[in-house]
Amino acid sequence: MRTTITLDPDVDALLEKLIAERKLSFKQAVNFAIREGLNPPSSDRPRFTLPTFNLGDCLIPGEWNAQHLADDLEDEEILRKMALGK
Repeated sequence: MRTTITLDPDVDALLEKLIAERKLSFKQAVNFAIREGLNPPSSDRPRFTLPTFNLGDCLIPGEWNAQHLADDLEDEEILRKMALGK
């Protein structure tokens, strides 16, 4: 089938790169790109997973969590400003 299409400049550049890398004709490159874009990814590939590790229980007591420490720092700053008369 023959048809006329207008390519955006970025698409044209990608096709030119594909043509140069794989030594394809323009027709082959366009057909390849369309097939790749329209076919769903193959499910033959194994699923990518990252290993997980159990790090055990937290060794820091609960009252020393980040929020508690931030509250303590804020309290110290308020007391410092009060001492300066601010």
